[in-house]
Amino acid sequence: MSEKRGIQSTDLYKLKSVNNPLFSPNGEQFVFVQTETNKEDTKYYSHLFVGSQNGEEIRQFTYGKVRDTQPSWSPDGQTIAFLSNRAEKNELFVMNVNGGEPRQLTKSANGINSFSWSPDGKSLLISLSLGEGDLEIKDEKKVEKKELEPLVVEKLFYKSDASGFFNHKYTQVGLVDLQTGELKILTDGKYHYSIGAVSPDGSQIAIFSNPSDEADYELVSDLYVYSLEDRTLEKITNGGSFSQASWSPNGEILSFIGHELEFKSATLSRIWLYSVQTKEITCLTKEWDVQVGDVAIGDFHSGSAARGLVWTEDSQGFYFLASDHGSTAVYYGNVEGLVYSVILEDQHVYSFTVDVRTHRAIVGVSTPTLPGDLFLIDLNTGVKKQLTFVNDEFLEGIELASAEAITFKAEDGWDIHGWLMKPVGFQEGSKVPLVVEIHGGPHAMYANTYFHEFQVLAAKGYAVLFTNPRGSDGYGQTFVDAVRGDYGGKDYLDIMSAVDYVLTRYDFIDETRLGVTGGSYGGFMTNWIVGHTNRFKAAVTQRSICNWISFYGVSDIGYFFAEWEVLRGDSFNYDRLWDASPLKYASNIKTPLLILHGEKDYRCPVEQAEQLYITLKHQRKATKLVRFPESNHELSRSGNPNLRIHRLDHIARWFDEYL
Repeated sequence: MSEKRGIQSTDLYKLKSVNNPLFSPNGEQFVFVQTETNKEDTKYYSHLFVGSQNGEEIRQFTYGKVRDTQPSWSPDGQTIAFLSNRAEKNELFVMNVNGGEPRQLTKSANGINSFSWSPDGKSLLISLSLGEGDLEIKDEKKVEKKELEPLVVEKLFYKSDASGFFNHKYTQVGLVDLQTGELKILTDGKYHYSIGAVSPDGSQIAIFSNPSDEADYELVSDLYVYSLEDRTLEKITNGGSFSQASWSPNGEILSFIGHELEFKSATLSRIWLYSVQTKEITCLTKEWDVQVGDVAIGDFHSGSAARGLVWTEDSQGFYFLASDHGSTAVYYGNVEGLVYSVILEDQHVYSFTVDVRTHRAIVGVSTPTLPGDLFLIDLNTGVKKQLTFVNDEFLEGIELASAEAITFKAEDGWDIHGWLMKPVGFQEGSKVPLVVEIHGGPHAMYANTYFHEFQVLAAKGYAVLFTNPRGSDGYGQTFVDAVRGDYGGKDYLDIMSAVDYVLTRYDFIDETRLGVTGGSYGGFMTNWIVGHTNRFKAAVTQRSICNWISFYGVSDIGYFFAEWEVLRGDSFNYDRLWDASPLKYASNIKTPLLILHGEKDYRCPVEQAEQLYITLKHQRKATKLVRFPESNHELSRSGNPNLRIHRLDHIARWFDEYL
C-alpha cells in the first residue's frame, strides 16, 4: 500500500461540502445541498439531494452546471422550493419531490435574495432588490446599449464588500403566488427590508428593517410585524441589531436573535421573545454569557443558512446553535429560561435541522480532520449515525493533521485557548518551523473545524499554531469586548504569550524559524507584530489594515468600525487612529513581508496594501505585493477557486523561502 500524503492546495477541487439539511414536514425525508468545485471552468456547482429518514437512501435531486441553494419544503411536503442561478441570476424555482423538471416561479430584474413558504403553501414570501422601473415588463430580445455614466454619491453607506457600489436599489418584501407566479410587493420606499417568518395563521410577517432617513448613521436593524390585512408595520424593538425570527407553533410568541448594541460590534447575540398578546419583550439569555449562533471561522464551508429557533410542537421549547470555547453545539431552551446543551463535543456544528416530533436532528459536523458530513442524532439518547461520506474515497489516500487543544496564561493571567498542529508525517526528535495563524473579525472564533489552509501548511512540514486571543467570540462578553480601544495592546501580548507557551512546552519547534500570517483583523495584527518585534523570520499579511485614518474613509464599514473598535465609541481622533496604525511603525519592520489583497475588497480596500507595500519597498525592505483580480474580502472562503489556490501557493512559497 502506498504511503498517504498530506493535503495540497489543488485538492480544493476534489473536496465536497454538504450543507443546509432540512427535514420534510412529516420527518420522513430530508433535503440538503452538496457543493463541488469544477476545475475545468473554476466554478462552484451546488445541487440538492434528498434522503430517507434513516439515511439509507440518498438520491440526487437537481442537476446541471448550476448553483441550487436554500431548499425549503412546502407545508404539505410535496414540493421543494429553492434558489438557483440556472436563469443566470438567482431566481426562485419549485419542483415536485417525486422528480421532474424545476419550474421557475420568479422572473425578477435583480434576482431573489431569500424566501419563506406561507403556512397554507399557496404562496411564498420573497426578498428581492428593486429600483425604479424594475417591475416593468421589458422586451427580452431588445438589448439596450448601456452608456458609461458617473456614479453620483449622496449616501454615507454607498458601497458594500458583498454587493459593490450602491445602485439605487432597495431590498423589498413581496408575495408570489405558487400557481400563477403573480407577484405582490408588500413594502416600498428607499429603505431595506428583510424577511423573517410568516405567522402560523398566515396573517402577519416578521420583517427586519430601519425605515429611517438616518439609517446610515443609526446602524440598527429592528424587528417589525407586518399585517397582511391592512398592510401596516408595527415596530417591536427600539434600536438594536436583530435577525432570524421564528414564530412559536401556536403563534403566541415571536422569537428573534440579536442585541441592543450595548458593546457595539462586540455585543453577544442573545435570544429574545416577544409576546403577541401582552406586547412584552424578554431577553431570555440575558444572564447566559454565551454567544448564540455559529461564529466559527473557516475556509471550507460557505453559504450555511442562519437558523433561528426551531420550536417544539408545544410552543414551550426550542433548539438553537451557540458557540463556546472553540466549538459550536446544539442547545435546548424553553420559555422559562432553561438552557442546556444536547449536542456538545469538540466539533463545529455548522448546520442543523430538527424533527421536533421525534427529537431527531440532522447536523453538519466538521472537525480539524473531517471536512464535513451530515449525521443523524437522536437528541433523547445521543445515538448518532453518519448519513453522508462525501469525501471518504478521496481521503483514503490523505493524512490530515490533528489539532491539539491548548490553554495557557496571558501576561495578565487571563486564560487563552488555542490549538497546535504538528506537521503531517512528523518524526520524533526533529525540529520544525512554526506558522502562527491569526483570525479576522476580531469578533469571531477559531474552532474545532476543518481549515484547508492549515492542512496545506501542515502537509508542507510546518507546525501550525492558532488561538483565540481576547476580542474573540466564544469566551463571554467581557472577553470579546476587551480588545475594543486596545488594538495592538493586550491582544498582541496574548499572541506573543501563545508563542512563548508552545516554545517552552514543545521542544520540536525551531524558535529560529517562526512565521506569522492572518487576514483582515489578522492582517492588521500581522502588520502590527512585524512592526513591534523581529522574532518572526517571515510574515504574510492578507486583506489587511495598515492605516486606520484612511480606512475610516475608504472601507464600507470604516466610519463606524474605526470609532466602535479602535476609538471605543469616541468620534474621529487623528492621533489615536495613527498611533494604532501599523504603517506608523513600518520603519521598524525587518521581517520579510508578503502582502496579499483582493482588487475589489471594499471591507479592507486594496489601498491599504498599496500604502504598506510602497512604504516598505521604498525603504528597500524584503516585500512583495500580490493582487487578486475580481476578488473581494471573501477570497479565501468563497472566492474564485483558482485564485484561492494561487493564494495558498503564494503563502506556502513565501514561508518555504524564508523559513
